[in-house]
Amino acid sequence: MRLSTEEAYASYADNVFSAAFSICRNKADSDDIVQETFTKYHFGDTVYDSTEHIKAWLLRTAINRAKDITRSFRWKNVVSWEDYMDELQFEEPGDSGLFEAVMRLPKKYRAVIHLFYYEDMSVTEIAETLGSREGTVKSQLNRARKILKNVLSEGWEND
Repeated sequence: MRLSTEEAYASYADNVFSAAFSICRNKADSDDIVQETFTKYHFGDTVYDSTEHIKAWLLRTAINRAKDITRSFRWKNVVSWEDYMDELQFEEPGDSGLFEAVMRLPKKYRAVIHLFYYEDMSVTEIAETLGSREGTVKSQLNRARKILKNVLSEGWEND
């Protein structure tokens, strides 16, 4: 199975951007990653098993590229994600606090939280996408949830 690049972009561009942003926390880099990911898809000749396989490939490609960018020298001097917060719109007022808490997580935890909660991927799918073991993904999800629980409960206690 293979979707046209236009169909894949229409279906998954927002997901790819969100996954990239969860790693690099920078809008410009995330936009570049989306473009690079779909360019790679367009010129590739892989035939996929299903639309879920296409989505997983796109997300894995974007996450891997985002990790590469965060290791680069240039990346150390870019605009922070906090500066991008003013442009984001949230459905509920509390969503911005949750978003900020997730963005403050270490990179490895942001990725699994994003894929699990925002992309509705199972632990098995996340492990396949990230090239990790299921036990590692479960552990990272558990640790990330504990951190978020502590951060968010502190915010509630202060209100």
